[in-house]
Amino acid sequence: MDKLQSLHSRTSGFAVFENIFNENECDILKLHLDDRSKRAGVRHLFGDAVVQSVATDPRLLSIARDFLDSEPVPFKATLFDKSESSNWLVVWHQDRVLPVRSRTSETGWGPWTVKGGIQFAQAPFWAMNEVIALRLHLDPSTEDNGPLKVIPGSHSLGLVDQNEVVRYASKSSHVTCTVGKGGVIAMKPLLIHSSSKSTSPEPRRVLHIEYATRLRLSETIQLALS
Repeated sequence: MDKLQSLHSRTSGFAVFENIFNENECDILKLHLDDRSKRAGVRHLFGDAVVQSVATDPRLLSIARDFLDSEPVPFKATLFDKSESSNWLVVWHQDRVLPVRSRTSETGWGPWTVKGGIQFAQAPFWAMNEVIALRLHLDPSTEDNGPLKVIPGSHSLGLVDQNEVVRYASKSSHVTCTVGKGGVIAMKPLLIHSSSKSTSPEPRRVLHIEYATRLRLSETIQLALS
């Protein structure tokens, strides 16, 4: 990312990068993940050695580094598989939850949930601000197959009540993020975003990887690998 693009991306909270992985790399990864991708979303993929290798690929680390101003540490991976048989609508929202090693009474964390044996908590603004998500597209993301939609700059609002998110989205313009196979969309978690249902027979598989500036965020909070 050049300097001007980096500054623009920080202001808008997202960026689209074409042709980061080649088609063959995407096809190999799809084959590896195929038996896992029969549901809409498969979580807790960071324990997979192949996924870890992808997450630490220098091309992805370079993108994450420009957003974080720090050496990025991957900690979470999720496969989204939107298709004719597994199709869903995502309403306008912010991503506000992080996996952590253990519960804490530290101010700003919670409510808490357990998913797949891992503690998750809604996190304070400062913690979410130290995270960037990279969405590696294993298929093209088109206008028709439920692409990501974002409201540029909305991450700067901080933590927003869900009712206010819906109101804000109703009066704001958005960008539809289409990208080719092997492309990457980078986005700040607090960026207000959504996606519509697919109206295409073509699948849209996305490997969503999250990076932080560090795993130990404070004396009592350490991110869990998920």
